[in-house]
Amino acid sequence: MAHRTSRDEPNARQPPDAVRTDYTGAIYGSLLAASVVAGASALGHYPRFELVVLLLCTGGVFWAAHVYVDFVGDRLRHQAMTWREIRHVCAREWPIVQSAFLPAAAVAISPLLGLGLEGSAWLALGVAVAQQVSWASAAVIRAGASRGAVASVAVVNLVLGLIIVAAKAALQH
Repeated sequence: MAHRTSRDEPNARQPPDAVRTDYTGAIYGSLLAASVVAGASALGHYPRFELVVLLLCTGGVFWAAHVYVDFVGDRLRHQAMTWREIRHVCAREWPIVQSAFLPAAAVAISPLLGLGLEGSAWLALGVAVAQQVSWASAAVIRAGASRGAVASVAVVNLVLGLIIVAAKAALQH
């Protein structure tokens, strides 16, 4: 469970659009989506509709799990849950679900690109890894990191994504 810091708490003095974006859910969700595509397509051929549903359901279940764990943590710390807090946590964790949208869309439009099931899976995997690298890079850029730090974060996230790509390739043989 991620521990909350003061940056996670809504600040009543700031307007809602001034709250800083937390990219961790988007990065995590992208890695999750890549894993779903790699695992599902390596173990069998899923029709496109099933892969789209699997991506969206997995993102939704992991989102719900993160929200639930946050609330359990609040209860363990004897903190009261308000509807405002519930909405805040649900919104904060929503990027986990959003990260499934682009890979799912890639699978859905893949027939328009003339791709078969295997090509659809590779496209979705590429989209998931690309968005993971993009979100991680955007996070450190927004934090004011140096170019070297941005490049390092991009490379680390690319390597993480490529490990999943390698696993998919290895499991298919």
